Amino acid sequence: MAKKTIKIRQKKSTIGCTSKQIACIKGLGLRKINHIVTLNDSPEIRGMMKVVDHMIEVSQ
Repeated sequence: MAKKTIKIRQKKSTIGCTSKQIACIKGLGLRKINHIVTLNDSPEIRGMMKVVDHMIEVSQ
């Protein structure tokens, strides 16, 4: 059975963000605006996405 994956794109800059939000962006593997990463869908990833939901765009 294949694991579900999520594509995440950073749409806003980390300038002016809190250190927790910057850490979550780095933890997700995002580096700059319009960078896209594909990650396995897990509760840990979902939690990091919730912290920075205003800065990212999610697709399946």
